[in-house]
Amino acid sequence: MKRISLEELLYSRRGQPYGEQHRYVMELIGQGRVRPVKASDTNGKSPALHLSYWLLEEKPDYSVWEEELTYRLHPKIGVDYYLAHPEQYGKDRDDVLALDRYLREDAALLDCPESVNERSFEIWNREKFLTRGSGKTILKRCGLEPEMLCFYETEEPLAYYACTRETPQELLILENKDTFFSMRKHMLAGNTRIFGRTIGTLIYGAGKRILRSFRDFGLCAEPYMAEGGNTLSYFGDLDYEGIGIYEQLSEGFRERFLIVPFVPAYEAMLRKADRAVRLPDTSEGQNRKISGEFFSHFSAEQIRRMEVILEAGRYIPQEIVNLWDF
Repeated sequence: MKRISLEELLYSRRGQPYGEQHRYVMELIGQGRVRPVKASDTNGKSPALHLSYWLLEEKPDYSVWEEELTYRLHPKIGVDYYLAHPEQYGKDRDDVLALDRYLREDAALLDCPESVNERSFEIWNREKFLTRGSGKTILKRCGLEPEMLCFYETEEPLAYYACTRETPQELLILENKDTFFSMRKHMLAGNTRIFGRTIGTLIYGAGKRILRSFRDFGLCAEPYMAEGGNTLSYFGDLDYEGIGIYEQLSEGFRERFLIVPFVPAYEAMLRKADRAVRLPDTSEGQNRKISGEFFSHFSAEQIRRMEVILEAGRYIPQEIVNLWDF
């Protein structure tokens, strides 16, 4: 209910004789559209009218929508939420009906996986509806899991350079772009060995983005990369962030891949760090929680030297090694 004044109520009848105004107000009261606020004063005229009224909102008739929800939608679409919230169904109806049409007419397309944006456009003619719109909320209200639409999430394409696709081989994941380009240049010049190891493929990890890319490894990588006999190594900054990325990658994908630090590159970093006048300070806010799995691949002396650097608030950037060191 909304409270309004007599003046507001009579705004459309202003200028009419008082008798017509009184008759109009009494008709509204009789129709149940307004109700006088009994505690308000009257206008002092005869017959008198109260100076304030409750404007009564008409209750919407949801019976047509309830019938549609109960009998007309595809059986896979759950209707409990919308029967309990018919006003929300009014807002979502076009999107629910688009899903209904798709399930009735094009359900066979679900047999073939598609990217999330492709599936979203196929159903709603809006490619971002599932990722940035309310598509997943609509599915939840319909009692459906997103997986039933048989789509896959996509990440930025995996950047890599394949010197050879023969297997088994060693694939080297690199945290930073400069090192990736320098090693790629080294290999394009005909050098397949890096720090004494034969490398078949370089993968640009782009920092933490590699964690997302590896979730879709089967989609964004060539089949040869996932061959069981391959070795996957990781090389990044020698700081808490870089070590953390390796440990998350190793732990998160342990069931599919054995990923180990590229030890000879870290050893080269330590040798060059001994000659550096000053190592850079560790950036603020780094998460220092590391499991220690990274250190298990190094000797006690190497671990000690790395810990001294880290505990002093310093780090060794991956870029300390370059084309001349490889």
